[in-house]
Amino acid sequence: MIKSIKVMLLPNNFQKTRLHQHAGAARFLYNWALAKEEENYEAGGKFISYYELAKELTEIKKTDEYAWLNDISACTCQAAIKDACEAYNNFFKKRARHPKFKSKNKSAPSFAQTDQAIEFTSTHVRLSSLSKSLKRNRKKLNWVRLAEHGKIPINVKHSNPRITFDGINWWISVGIDYPENDVKLSEEGLGVDLGIRNLAVCSDDNIYPNINKTKAIKNLEKRKRRLQRSISRKYEMNKKGDEFVKTKNIIKDEKKLLKMHQRLSNIRKNYLHHTSKEIVGKNPKFICIDDLNIQSMMKNKYLAKAFQEQSLYEFSRQLEYKSNFKGIKFIRADKGYPSSKKCSICGRIKKNLKPYQKLYKCECGNVIDIHKQAALNLKSYGEDIIAE
Repeated sequence: MIKSIKVMLLPNNFQKTRLHQHAGAARFLYNWALAKEEENYEAGGKFISYYELAKELTEIKKTDEYAWLNDISACTCQAAIKDACEAYNNFFKKRARHPKFKSKNKSAPSFAQTDQAIEFTSTHVRLSSLSKSLKRNRKKLNWVRLAEHGKIPINVKHSNPRITFDGINWWISVGIDYPENDVKLSEEGLGVDLGIRNLAVCSDDNIYPNINKTKAIKNLEKRKRRLQRSISRKYEMNKKGDEFVKTKNIIKDEKKLLKMHQRLSNIRKNYLHHTSKEIVGKNPKFICIDDLNIQSMMKNKYLAKAFQEQSLYEFSRQLEYKSNFKGIKFIRADKGYPSSKKCSICGRIKKNLKPYQKLYKCECGNVIDIHKQAALNLKSYGEDIIAE
């Protein structure tokens, strides 16, 4: 199974400049290839293959207008064209939406390199064509320092290496092929109910609370709102006519705001990873969750922000791939399955259940927390699937 590893880079000023140049070239070639595909389709032609576009790229590099592409790694150029062709092909095969052109202001700078062009040590990674000089001291500039030493294995095959910029730091991610784990699983399955009040309620009585309700997150959100209002006021104060002027103080505050956004995001992601690892670490026979319709949930204007901050889709995705990595059966209940409305004892379904209700009271005398009952019903659903 292929496992992705992501590590922060520590480039010097020269390397930062070259990384931005490679990302800019990758964005330009992605848009160029996509425009070629669009133009060809509108003219009634068929899909242009990657090899045809690669040949055309070789020819345009010889012209004065596109001679600057010769300073960029050929691996980066080829990967950008391949990404555009794959995105366009996926659209026609109905596996994805229509690809959009990348914007310099809105798209995150990123580029890819081939497996052969990249090399790792325990402390550094060698990227292709950051420095084309043959001098010994200049060739060292191709080696970029890693923030975490020894995290990426060395003597293994690395797949799909990608370098991205999040507005503050550069990151590298690679896929590593790991052997399947032979883990001894327990005889009991696990039902997991996801929600807003608590992130997850398990059928084994474990409850994982909503981290967004903690004091630390609330204080960070409060500081973020104050900083946003401060930036907005500064824009209004420095407005000239109909145009907004970005001063140095505004740039400083926007960088602070970006760091605050990232800090909040990192805290939430870290909590999701720890929680999913703990749930999967119990080694149950199976894990069963509801197949949530996240898109329809986000249409609720009162709860959209809470659903977004809780990241239920990302949490279920982590549970799925971590379960598969350990060989645990992962089950999603049907969207019409009444996990919360069904009594876990007599099986009676209560159709008029209100969303704000915390307790489920059945005619058979069953009084139970509604989320705990949903987890128990999901466990029963998983047992039925396994039995079939």
